[in-house]
Amino acid sequence: MANPVIKETIHWQDFEKVELRVGTIIRAEEFAKAKKPAYKVWADFGEYGIKKTSAQITQHYTCQELLGQQIIGVLNFEPRQIADFMSEFLLTGFADENGYIVLNQPKIKVPNGSKLI
Repeated sequence: MANPVIKETIHWQDFEKVELRVGTIIRAEEFAKAKKPAYKVWADFGEYGIKKTSAQITQHYTCQELLGQQIIGVLNFEPRQIADFMSEFLLTGFADENGYIVLNQPKIKVPNGSKLI
């Protein structure tokens, strides 16, 4: 099997533009109006405030399990309307072998708002 090809090389300055920051989930609820199964998630990003998003993470997590979990979010995407809900950040994760999202999380707790470096 051939090695996968990296799509494009970026410069360090490009990476520095992405606001990848740690937040702690403080609220999660079912998102009934979403086209695909999803949750509404609120996360505390420290000095950046509490932000909300829609996340298709229902296969591996319950709303209760998400509470208190630290996650990594992209804070500087434009807000996006999803049904009747405004998403303010992108919750990051990886697809498992079935295409279900596994959250990208720090292994050890760090201060909310910390930037990925």
